[in-house]
Amino acid sequence: MRIAIVTDAWAPQVNGVVRTLQSLVAELRAMNHEPMVIAPDAFRSLPCPTYPEIRLALAGRRAVGARIAAFGAEAVHIATEGPLGLAARRWCLDRGVRFTTAYHTQFPDYVAARTGADPTWVWHLIRRFHRRADAVLVSTPTIQHMLEAHGIHHTRPWGRGVSREFSVEGTKDPLITALPSPILLYVGRVAVEKNVAAFLATPHPGSKVVVGDGPALSTLRQRYPDAHFLGSRFGDALAACYRAADVLVFPSKTDTFGLVMIEALACGTPVAAYPVPGPIDVLSSASGVMDDDLTRAIAGALTLDRTRCAAEGRQHSWQSSAEQFLAALVPVAVPHAA
Repeated sequence: MRIAIVTDAWAPQVNGVVRTLQSLVAELRAMNHEPMVIAPDAFRSLPCPTYPEIRLALAGRRAVGARIAAFGAEAVHIATEGPLGLAARRWCLDRGVRFTTAYHTQFPDYVAARTGADPTWVWHLIRRFHRRADAVLVSTPTIQHMLEAHGIHHTRPWGRGVSREFSVEGTKDPLITALPSPILLYVGRVAVEKNVAAFLATPHPGSKVVVGDGPALSTLRQRYPDAHFLGSRFGDALAACYRAADVLVFPSKTDTFGLVMIEALACGTPVAAYPVPGPIDVLSSASGVMDDDLTRAIAGALTLDRTRCAAEGRQHSWQSSAEQFLAALVPVAVPHAA
């Protein structure tokens, strides 16, 4: 199947949405499908206000639609609610082309975290964006119920997977293993909505390690000089960080899933988190501890068995994720002239 995937989140951005879509594309190709990604790198773009690492494409529905039509897409999936997603949505609606969407990001919460604004008006925009899709793909039952509470009922499940390099087999990062234990690790974007400061402020003894980059990095370096900021890591190097850690701390309260949690589990590393969407769907009593007090959650997670954590992490596969994605798609007759 020829599948057009339209996304405002793509390399060189580093986040869960990008990694999810990159893994999906690789798995679809391995299954002999032909995905085409329409992303900001194909157009002129501007930096996103307050988050310059994210580029906002300057492309209208004609430019986006021309690529979909020229590709001869048999299905159209709109992954994000940004400028490209809006342009693709408008083009599809104008031509009666069916499409699916996905809810990857808690934009209402992100806007509230960054601006202090009431998220109610953002939910109005979210409902409007997804209303005409044939299906809205969601990562967990909790997100499904949340969307239903906000008037979005036509959801379909789309889980996440663990890449093959994330396993208990392999090396441990030597810089991390040399630090005083226990090793408390955060992996992800270093941004205000990720609540990294809550992790760094915990009084739990040991070494705090941050792997990732983002707009809040310089501020947190200054506020927490005893923490170890290693920058971004990928693939085997990231897996080595997970293996070297005693616990992954997941402080975010605004994620829809939290891909790093299942990666850590696959490497045998337990997770400490708040009892919020994402962790409550991913973690069990054997693989993580959730508590409103993050310090208590860390202490509890340090007592968990790493072998059982790894077994739970291996339950997630990208092949299963791709199969769920394909099951939600709708075949369309896309006109070959934009």
